[in-house]
Amino acid sequence: MPSTDFDRIKRLPPYVFGVINEKKYALRRNNVDIIDMGMGNPDGPTPRFIVNKLTEAALKGKNHRYSISKGIFKLREALGNWYLRRFNVSLDSEKEIVTTIGSKEGLAHLMLATLDRGDTVLVPDPTYPIHTYAAVIAGAQVHHVAMPDNETEFMRNIQKSFETTWPKPKMILTCFPSNPTAYVASLDFFTELVAFARSKDVWLINDQAYAELTFEGEPVSILQVPGAKDVAVEFYTLSKTYNMAGWRVGFGAGNPTLVGALTKIKSYLDYGMFQPIQIAATVALNEGDTYIPAIRETYRKRRDVLVDGMLKMGWEVKKPSASMFVWAKIPDFAPTQSSVEFTSLALEHAHVAFSPGLGFGANGEGHVRIALVENELRIRQALRGVKQWLKPQGFK
Repeated sequence: MPSTDFDRIKRLPPYVFGVINEKKYALRRNNVDIIDMGMGNPDGPTPRFIVNKLTEAALKGKNHRYSISKGIFKLREALGNWYLRRFNVSLDSEKEIVTTIGSKEGLAHLMLATLDRGDTVLVPDPTYPIHTYAAVIAGAQVHHVAMPDNETEFMRNIQKSFETTWPKPKMILTCFPSNPTAYVASLDFFTELVAFARSKDVWLINDQAYAELTFEGEPVSILQVPGAKDVAVEFYTLSKTYNMAGWRVGFGAGNPTLVGALTKIKSYLDYGMFQPIQIAATVALNEGDTYIPAIRETYRKRRDVLVDGMLKMGWEVKKPSASMFVWAKIPDFAPTQSSVEFTSLALEHAHVAFSPGLGFGANGEGHVRIALVENELRIRQALRGVKQWLKPQGFK
């Protein structure tokens, strides 16, 4: 029998979310109505003008051929214009932007292109799993940096981790607005981080998939910091901004060396997205600004219904100022503080699916991530189910 010693696969632990997903699917097979607030999968339709453009482009045979892995020029130009409008950041569409098949693919392939055995990456804890495991798949070592709800303390943790890690980290990854915690970084934080990275000759990656889902204040890009493009690249996606999760449209933008590395490795791996999708995505970026407030308002209303309902029943939780998630500490009177066990019990007794905090890192334990992907009526139904389940434990 051929060797089954697949080192990269062995470095990937069992998928924490798999336990919950299997139970969810089993209950659904038994016709149990599950209110699924686990996965950050937008439930709204993509705006009609984008779908219409896709349809128009798909009817043209010339668009059925291979495209180019870095994305058509008009799409990269549209992303550059978006950065200019949104953040007053100028980008070279040829050298500083690459289109990716979702930001997850781009981030993973950038790490594969730039990291190897012996390299170390600083990654927040908690954070979205691909931030950790893209580095693991590339063969690098990951040093987890505790990310509290305080950017000053987080910055100190980054600096301390850098100084106490050997070999010195090659890359630092951040995610703001954060998935899963929904914390938002300020421009001051990014300014300090860029200055630190430049002084230490270390690369920066920021994942800002939720930039447009900001409820209070304005979103911030790391590329707004003078000199950021010397060391930083940022990933963005249309998945949440325009309800285009299944379309898989993302971007890497910023430092031309990192963008160039990603562009080169992608040239060996793919031919880019189906061209009609790229054409429709171009229209989304160029003409979609007026649609964003309505999508943002949908999530804001859902956030308010969920958080207000949780607070009313005695579950203390902070109201997030961005993203499509609520990050909640499991209440002390719950039957367990294990996030996996809690989410499993919530499925069984309340018929509500959450994501266990442990899936986002050791510091996520004791929390659950709740996605705002059900309408307000279903959120209220979920609240009633959770209250009925936990009321004997101590809910009001």
